[in-house]
Amino acid sequence: MALYSARKGFNVGLTVGGINLNQGFHVMAGPCSVESAEQVEATAAHLAAKGVRILRGGAYKPRTSPYSFQGLEEAGLRMLATAAQKNGMITVSEVMDTDTIPVVTEYIDVLQVGARNMQNFSLLKKLAAQKKPVLLKRGMSATIEEFLLAAEYVLQGNDRVVLCERGVRSFDTITRNMLDLAGAAVLRQMSHLPVIVDLSHSTGRTDIIVPLARACVALGAEGIMVEVHPDPQTALCDADQALSLAEASGLLDAIEPWVALRTRLDGSRTAASAPGAAAGA
Repeated sequence: MALYSARKGFNVGLTVGGINLNQGFHVMAGPCSVESAEQVEATAAHLAAKGVRILRGGAYKPRTSPYSFQGLEEAGLRMLATAAQKNGMITVSEVMDTDTIPVVTEYIDVLQVGARNMQNFSLLKKLAAQKKPVLLKRGMSATIEEFLLAAEYVLQGNDRVVLCERGVRSFDTITRNMLDLAGAAVLRQMSHLPVIVDLSHSTGRTDIIVPLARACVALGAEGIMVEVHPDPQTALCDADQALSLAEASGLLDAIEPWVALRTRLDGSRTAASAPGAAAGA
């Protein structure tokens, strides 16, 4: 299967808006749900000023309860795209079903498949037939093999796939889900695809995000996803797991030296493995 090719030397076309998702460490950040133009613009401007270039936000929200906020749909997509364009960012947003693919692709750069849809094979096949990158989230009870095979459905026609570890269900209730960092490390060994870790949905809390983000840098993940809101306690969706703007700044400052160290070490390894390096060339 294509997915199990070696990482070394594999070059998939995953550059979007000048951002190469196969290299470096990326932060995907923004509100769980787009609630207003003012909310998403304030979030985007703050994050962009701190160097974040990937804005995430939900417009179609698959909620457990039908009485919960379901998202602003196309209006939300338009607000997200406008805020991103103003601040030199690219966008990530969820596509819920085959019917919403056309409208989401009209506005959004990277199409997210949520955990509930990881094995929605009709949706995955349709996404294989279009060329925008797909960020595929691991299902809440999915094994690593099931996750990788779900990615294969998209890879049948679209090789621009990003894997997203977002935690799996467990018996413990101290976090929202159980974050599988071992699984993220295994994914990087088994697959050539970039691996992003969703720290907000996996933990459901903000007080342990910094050490987990550092761990993601250390294990070699290509990035993290976090939820950020100008006023988390008024958020219409997942208020407890959203970082405030100040907390988002603190997170970015806290991981900066770790990312710099990884970049330096990766550069040293690349130089050492270059032809002629052993001979001092």
